Amino acid sequence: GGRMDKPALKAGNNSHKYKVKRNCWPKVRGCAMNPVEHPHGGGNHQHVGHPTTIARAAVPGQKVGLIAARRTGILRGGGKKK
Repeated sequence: GGRMDKPALKAGNNSHKYKVKRNCWPKVRGCAMNPVEHPHGGGNHQHVGHPTTIARAAVPGQKVGLIAARRTGILRGGGKKK
């Protein structure tokens, strides 16, 4: 197991590397955007500000986060299976 690629020593190298992947790189968080660009954007601090679970019936512009989540949070207890 050696290294796969040479290290990117400056950001310009990644710019050339990901030129074909313009929609994938760089990945900007939704909460770091403005409210006109993403549902998680805006506010005085970088926080989502509302639950991230969203209904399956939501319109396409709203569907970010946990889409139609059956459950969220950590599993507690673990109940016995028969």
